[in-house]
Amino acid sequence: MRAPRAMAGRAAGIQLSDQQRLDWLRLSRAEGIGPRTFQGLINRFGGAASALENLPLLAKSRGRHVRIPSVAEIETEMRQAERFGVRLLASGEADYPARLLEIDGPPPILGVRGNPDLLHARAVAIVGARNASASGRKMAARLAAGLAEAGYVVVSGLARGIDTDAHRASLDRGTVAVLAGGLDRPYPPENEALYAEIAEKGAAISEMPLGLSPRGRDFPRRNRLISGLSLGVVVVEAARRSGSLITARMAGEQGREVFAIPGSPLDPRCEGTNDLLREGASIVTGVEDILGVLAPLAGEIERAPMLFREKPAVESDALFEEWDAASGQAEGALSSYASEDEEPPGDTLAPELRLLALMAVDPVEIDLLARMSGLPARAVQEALIELEITGAITRHPGNRVARAIS
Repeated sequence: MRAPRAMAGRAAGIQLSDQQRLDWLRLSRAEGIGPRTFQGLINRFGGAASALENLPLLAKSRGRHVRIPSVAEIETEMRQAERFGVRLLASGEADYPARLLEIDGPPPILGVRGNPDLLHARAVAIVGARNASASGRKMAARLAAGLAEAGYVVVSGLARGIDTDAHRASLDRGTVAVLAGGLDRPYPPENEALYAEIAEKGAAISEMPLGLSPRGRDFPRRNRLISGLSLGVVVVEAARRSGSLITARMAGEQGREVFAIPGSPLDPRCEGTNDLLREGASIVTGVEDILGVLAPLAGEIERAPMLFREKPAVESDALFEEWDAASGQAEGALSSYASEDEEPPGDTLAPELRLLALMAVDPVEIDLLARMSGLPARAVQEALIELEITGAITRHPGNRVARAIS
C-alpha cells in the first residue's frame, strides 16, 4: 500500500492574527457576500476590517441592506468549530489547499475536519449517480481502491450510491468528503456513520458555517470544490442534467482531467457519461486508464498562486447578487437543474424496487445485488420472482439477472 503522495511544498502563505481571522469570518458570513464579492471588497479596501466598516454605506448606495454577523456570533462559531474539531482556514494561509486557490471563486474560509495533510496530496475525484446500479457501484469501489493503492487520495461528495462506495473503498488509505452543508450536518443522514469514519481516518471540508443544513443550491457550489481539489474527475453513471455532470464541467473549466465510464445506451443512468465520452472525456475501463493519463502530471510543479490573482470590480450594480461560481448562473436559477440529491434513501423502498434500482440492462450477479441491497437472501429471491413474473427482469446464466429490455 502506498501512502498518499504529497504535492510540492506548501507556500508560506499569509498569517492572520486572531482579530483578522474574526474579521474575515464576519465578512465572509455577511448576507450576500460570496467568494467573488469577498475578493472584490478585500481588493478595494485593503483588508476585511476596512471592508466591514465601509460595507453598510456601500450597500446603501446600491439600495441594499446587508446584515453583518456580530462579533459575538462569530466568536460563538469559532468556539463551536474548536469543540467539533474543525479548523477554519483562510484562503492564502499555508495550510489552505493550494489547488483550490487556482479555481474561480475559492472559499474565503474553509472548514476542515480530520487530517489536513490529505488536502495537499495528489487526489482524484470519483462521482456518479445516487441511484447507481450494482455494477456501477462495484466499478466505483474498484477504481477507488486502485487509486488509493497507487497513492492517490479519493475525493467525493458523501452522497448515496457512487460517492458512498468510493469513500468506503479508499477509507483506510485516504479519502476526502466535501460537504454541501456545515461540517456538523452530513448529508444524507444514513451516511453519518461513514462520515464519522472519514473524519477519523481521512478528512472532510466545507465552506458553509456549522449548523447549516444543505440546500438544493448548495450542491452545485460544493461540486466546484470536489473538482478543484483533484487532478481529475471520474464520472461513473450519470443521467443528463445530473449534479455529476456539473462536477465534470467544472473540472474541464478548471483545467482538470475528465474521465468517464462507458455504459449501455439503453440505461438512462449512462446517458451523461456517454455524452462526456463523445465530448472528449477519457474512457475508463480500469484504474490503469486513469493512472496512465495522470502519470505525466506526477512531476508537475505545483504553483503557489497569489491570494487574489484577479481583482473583481465592486462598482457593479450586481455586487450583492453574486453569480454562483459553480453553475455559471444566478443562484435562483439552480432550481431548474434536476437534482439527484433529493432522492429517497434506498432502504425506504420495497424490496422489488430496491433490487430493480440496482439493476441495469447488463447482467449482474445475484450475490452482488444481495450484498448491496442489504436484504436477506430469502427476501432477495422472493423479490426476484415477483420481478420476473411481471416481466421487469430476465435471468441469465451464472446466477445473474438484468433489467428486461422493453
